[in-house]
Amino acid sequence: MGKAQAELKVVLQDMKESFPLLGKFDEHIPVIEESFSVRVIPRGDELYLQGEKDDVEIVFALFQELLTLIREGHFLTTAEFLYALKLARRGEGGQIRGLFNDLLFITARGKKISPKTPGQKRYLEALRQHDLVFGIGPAGTGKTYLAMAMAVYALKNKIVQRLILTRPAVEAGERLGFLPGDLHDKVDPYLRPLYDALYDLMGVENFLKFKEKGIIEVAPLAYMRGRTLDDSFIILDEAQNTTSEQMKMFLTRLGFASRAVITGDITQVDLPSGKFSGLIEVMHILRDIKGIEFVQFSDQDVVRHSLVQKIVRAYAEYRQQNRDA
Repeated sequence: MGKAQAELKVVLQDMKESFPLLGKFDEHIPVIEESFSVRVIPRGDELYLQGEKDDVEIVFALFQELLTLIREGHFLTTAEFLYALKLARRGEGGQIRGLFNDLLFITARGKKISPKTPGQKRYLEALRQHDLVFGIGPAGTGKTYLAMAMAVYALKNKIVQRLILTRPAVEAGERLGFLPGDLHDKVDPYLRPLYDALYDLMGVENFLKFKEKGIIEVAPLAYMRGRTLDDSFIILDEAQNTTSEQMKMFLTRLGFASRAVITGDITQVDLPSGKFSGLIEVMHILRDIKGIEFVQFSDQDVVRHSLVQKIVRAYAEYRQQNRDA
């Protein structure tokens, strides 16, 4: 016997709700129909969902969640719609409003920063509740960008007085001498992703003003040695490329009224042969210390192009097969 069929009707309050829900020129409809055994049929201010009963009910519930968001004043973007669809496919559609309504920050260009996955939601909650947080997971999960958004929020609301961003320039270890310019010119390429994120969050003029005053500092990890960082929000990015000694050095810089976030991807260690990752080590050393939170991201939290999630998953499966062989 075939699966049970069903039809449900979604009623729009007006045609203006159709655009964010169905997309420009109804571009969301084929995406929905590829994801579920459902046909979406627009008729004026009504949408008819026809197909397999279970899938129809999932899409109906998804539309109701999204319509509630829209009616609450949330401008639903296509990217957010795709994230919501992904959650619905995983049976997590009931979390959609809680995610999108958790507004963390509005960038200089008016972009709203909020979690897009349950993993990102857990991460933001950890950032709000703990002074030391580790965000560990693959590329594209937003672990660095969300930490920086939280840091800029804390700075603008005078929760901290300084913002310090750092990362190890691992590749520079053997090649600095071959790069042109002075030391600043040599290490700057390794810090460029941090600059780009700050430009997006604050705007170039605001960032340069804060940087000139010393309120924001972007520097290689080596520059942190010997310092005590009080009243600061400190982010260590690409932490998988720290040595054990560097990780201990960084963690012991934390001063009064300061908070720190360490982000990294333990599958992307670029340290020379014979050097052990300080991030991998610290996961075992500090795991049970109260007040320190570890948040693990997975490929399900990747919020870049849909191919990135598939690439991350394929690499993980390949490594697992090689370990089992």
